[in-house]
Amino acid sequence: MSLRKGIDRRRFLQGVGLSGTAIRVGLPALGAMFNTNGTAYGAETSRGTAPIETRFVTWFNGNGIIEKYWIPRDTGEAYEITPCLRPLARFRDDFHVISGVDNPGARVPGPGNGHHNSMSGLVSGLGFTGRGAGGASVDQAIAQQLGKESRFRSLQIGVCQESFGESIQRNMSWAGRDRPLPPEMIPHRLFDRLFGSKEEYWIDRKKSILDAVSDDAKKLKSDLDHNDQLRLDEYLTSVRSLERSVASLPPEYSQVVEQPAEGGDLKDWPRIAKLQSDLLVHALASRQTRVASYMLTKCQGLSRFPWLGYTNDRHHGYTHGEVETPKGQRIMRDINRWHVEEFAYLLAKLKATPEGAGTLLDHTCVLFQHEHAEANPHKNNGLAMIVAGHVGSLKTGRHTKVTGTVGDLYMTLAEEVVGAKIGGFPSADKKLTEIV
Repeated sequence: MSLRKGIDRRRFLQGVGLSGTAIRVGLPALGAMFNTNGTAYGAETSRGTAPIETRFVTWFNGNGIIEKYWIPRDTGEAYEITPCLRPLARFRDDFHVISGVDNPGARVPGPGNGHHNSMSGLVSGLGFTGRGAGGASVDQAIAQQLGKESRFRSLQIGVCQESFGESIQRNMSWAGRDRPLPPEMIPHRLFDRLFGSKEEYWIDRKKSILDAVSDDAKKLKSDLDHNDQLRLDEYLTSVRSLERSVASLPPEYSQVVEQPAEGGDLKDWPRIAKLQSDLLVHALASRQTRVASYMLTKCQGLSRFPWLGYTNDRHHGYTHGEVETPKGQRIMRDINRWHVEEFAYLLAKLKATPEGAGTLLDHTCVLFQHEHAEANPHKNNGLAMIVAGHVGSLKTGRHTKVTGTVGDLYMTLAEEVVGAKIGGFPSADKKLTEIV
């Protein structure tokens, strides 16, 4: 990769846009931004190149898992992919399965049920206050270090639009004790937030946001070599495709719903999940944020799964009662596998996005977690998680059973992987050296 005329980082962050409008289309990672090896920015500062930024994403699914279908029996690199993890088989070398993680914050005496307590301990390392999490969540601790120069210090994204439950069940990002940062669950709103569209004719989808930046895009394109011109064209085409997908959603998809109606849910959540993942990847690729949280389902969620053929009960109901039968375990297996399918979709998008000499996944750490291990008994020790990406010294392509807490894991990922010196985290007293 040769260094072309060069585009400095300020232009990269500003993106393609016309002055005097509210539209903002961030630039993709063009070759002209990097040094000759594609390993660092080529026009970052007057002192020379600077490394490509790391990103951190937490991904959450509620209600726990069926361990025998989810956690591999063997550790090390030769472990057998389990039925629930099968959608990730093609990414085997891109992630690390971690089991045995303890959540001591879930066992702090106080108010709340098993879900309240486990969720607070999972996100903050502290006990449930009776109103919310006991402190700041790990993504916010990391955002304080990594997000200072980004347009958004962090993004909170959701999918499941039910409003059941209390604040602790509906939020995974917390600025501090009892201070939730609600996820944006409506693709229309997330799209408009990322692209800055405010005028009525943009919001009503009567025009494309690309119409507003076409002149600036043409000018930029004339300064690029052939490969970067193709990359810019592909990127703008993908933005337009995403815009059309959001605009094509039924009108009712732009409204938050309460508890889903009996007989099945109106929302096509897999469709929404993929759109939200697409928007998240855009935000990361265009440097609008370095830190995000993604809440696929709620803690103690009540969603049904018509796309899987399971509408007789809700998610939380399936984790109890019938789950003790072989049929019930197979239902939970399929639900857990769908969760992993959506996670695999995100990894595929990250891995397909070029950045420097590698991909966006090479510079991103994604942490997949639940509030429980085994769902039925509300087990809060022995949690199983997935850490994906190739940031820092993270090991991938293996399963490791650790002896440590959620705080130990978070400290390891923050300081040894993404380079955020957070200094400490509740329940942390060591780093998990076996995963880095």
